[in-house]
Amino acid sequence: MDAGHKTHRDSSPQPSSIASVDRPPDSHEGIPPSKIYHPYSIHIVALLIPASMFGLLARLGLDALATYDGQSIYQLAYAQAVGCLVMGFAVHLKAPFGQFYGPLYTAVTTGFCGSLTTFSSWQVDIFKSWLNSPDYQRGRLRDFIDGLCKTVFTLSISFASLSFGSSIARLLAPHLPKIHPPNMFIRYTITVIGFLTYAAAFPLYFRLDPEFRHQATSALLFAYPGALSRYVLSTQLNPLLSSFPVGTFTANSLATAFLAIFHVLQRKTPNVSWSACSTLQGLSDGYCGCLSTVSTFAVEVKMLRRWANVRYVLASWVTAQLLLLVIIGPALLSKNVSEQTMCSFDP
Repeated sequence: MDAGHKTHRDSSPQPSSIASVDRPPDSHEGIPPSKIYHPYSIHIVALLIPASMFGLLARLGLDALATYDGQSIYQLAYAQAVGCLVMGFAVHLKAPFGQFYGPLYTAVTTGFCGSLTTFSSWQVDIFKSWLNSPDYQRGRLRDFIDGLCKTVFTLSISFASLSFGSSIARLLAPHLPKIHPPNMFIRYTITVIGFLTYAAAFPLYFRLDPEFRHQATSALLFAYPGALSRYVLSTQLNPLLSSFPVGTFTANSLATAFLAIFHVLQRKTPNVSWSACSTLQGLSDGYCGCLSTVSTFAVEVKMLRRWANVRYVLASWVTAQLLLLVIIGPALLSKNVSEQTMCSFDP
């Protein structure tokens, strides 16, 4: 029993490098996995579908639950905190995930946590604070403090939640039961269910009340493409530099740029049509929200050495804010867009 416990304690609590955060477990990380999966194995690609969709729904649900009059904390903070908590838990248990079913690790971290947390919406929230949108009765200094607060608080709660999740996993690791890996029939059944989950998003979009398209069903169609794009960028580009996660940086920057464009299009005058606005909202919540991530970003910051992590945080934050300034700023100055959405949600 003690030897088994020691094996769990000695297993690596984190991936060996920033390039391996999103990848399925391999033989170089702690306990050898029961089966090694290629990063683009059909089992991984399929399992990302329900994971990203559930992550999106959890984010939208937490956002709706945390939006009320007199709220003390801006609503996006809850999704960031929960996503980083689960991420810390999963990353610490990467070796046990590999012993059971490697694709499940990528589904939880890249799919669920990466889609539950969102870097692009966080950056837009900060930028809206600089602009004082909506128009609160406060001075410019308070606008700056509000944006700074959203920056510092999100970073703090993300790192704290990540560490807390890892601590929970560390306590539970010695007591985890030994579960036999799924056989080939079960693996392929799970894979088929994954693809069927995405197929089910289409009738949900067309058959449910059209009002749900703006709220969720349109976003469900774009969640998986966003998460898959981020996964590809991460696995292809993160190995390029050991001290800077190029893939995650690219995904977060692209998502922020796209979200800024959709933000402008939704606020163009004259009003955008109802169907176009629902699509834009789906692209914003689904594709951009799942293309960008705070949970993986937080893990990478924790793994980088001093100054390299500071450089990564500043480069990501400054790049995102400059992109928003370049895209949204001229649109507002042209008077062709409003600070509030001009969409009409009456079909």
